[in-house]
Amino acid sequence: MSAIAAAWKRLPWWVEPMTVVFVLTAFGLYSFAVIVLYQGQYEQYISPFFSFTATMELPGWVPGFITAPMLLLWIPLGFRATCYYYRKAYYRAFFWDPPACQSKAQQREPRSPENYNGERALFVLNNVHRYFFYASIFVVAFLWYEAFYTVFTPDGFQIAVGSLFWFVNIILVSAYTFSCHSFRHLIGGNMDCYSCNRGGNIRRKIYSGVSRLNENGGHARWAWLSLFSLLLTDIYLRFIAAGVIQDYVLIPFGG
Repeated sequence: MSAIAAAWKRLPWWVEPMTVVFVLTAFGLYSFAVIVLYQGQYEQYISPFFSFTATMELPGWVPGFITAPMLLLWIPLGFRATCYYYRKAYYRAFFWDPPACQSKAQQREPRSPENYNGERALFVLNNVHRYFFYASIFVVAFLWYEAFYTVFTPDGFQIAVGSLFWFVNIILVSAYTFSCHSFRHLIGGNMDCYSCNRGGNIRRKIYSGVSRLNENGGHARWAWLSLFSLLLTDIYLRFIAAGVIQDYVLIPFGG
């Protein structure tokens, strides 16, 4: 991994923002296509893009272009869009404000980091990030429920390859969600003196434990890993629903 990181740093400065543009754009287009064009449940599997809305029927007065997942997807998308890491990523990649930091004297960027304008106008709404985090806890809880639901089939308890996809996905999504700075602030980062408050020592230990998820760029790592796990989990569901592949049972009912 260190060799890959070293090789990445030797690439031109514009490679990172262009990669971010490509990946986030592809993720956005895929998410839009999924919630508009496709069903989100197959047997015991529910797409993480649909969660508990997979079987929801909307009232007749709701416009036809609105689908049930739209009632949910704004929460995780809003959480990611206002995330501190993703802000940096798309400010640099899409708006070039600034596109990168100068780490070498010979690098010349089309825009200087000193001209960064900050979060103004529409982007001041990013300050509602903590409220997206609170709503995301609700979504994460349902994703955990749906991960456990994958091991309970009409034939009884079993663990299949699909179950592993769902559990890996929710573990990564949870790591990303709860390594959030808003969560760290909530559980102890807002305290100036732990010993001065009742239960302060417990909150300090929890805060230190959660902070380990953020060490060495942890939040950024969880952000990307969970992004790809969401995609792969949904794609796996599409493939088995279309009959392209079969869901192989690893541990059948009865062991």
